[in-house]
Amino acid sequence: MAALNGSMSKWKPVTSGVPQAPVLGSLLFNIFVRDMDIRIECTISKFVDDIKLCGAVNTLEGRDAIQRDLDRLERWACANHMKFNQAKCRVLHLGHGKLRHKYMLCREWLESSPEEKDLGVFMDEKLNMNWQKIKHVLAASKEAWPAGRGR
Repeated sequence: MAALNGSMSKWKPVTSGVPQAPVLGSLLFNIFVRDMDIRIECTISKFVDDIKLCGAVNTLEGRDAIQRDLDRLERWACANHMKFNQAKCRVLHLGHGKLRHKYMLCREWLESSPEEKDLGVFMDEKLNMNWQKIKHVLAASKEAWPAGRGR
């Protein structure tokens, strides 16, 4: 919805993401999600249209804190007429422990993943970075953005 000179537009559904203009999209996203982390117990990271929830799970209380935060995020999304893209929500268990707790978001179990990409870097559950994939991403970036372009 937008307002201009006292007139209000009608609500229209937004099916995904934020505007991709480099500055405007990030600014609008940050304004919109500024209250998302109220009462969140664990660490939450917000970057453009990406959100990560992190917490230490060496006790049952740590596991429960993450689940409570997921429930809070679900309530926040519902109150703000948003949905999480379940296909992009994953659990990455870091460290050498054998604990593999399961978590729910929006009444569905989240899939566990052996590795995830964060800001272009692949990281596995033992905190190893996959340099072969990083090299592949860098090579693809050079092909997409040849030297000198856009300067």
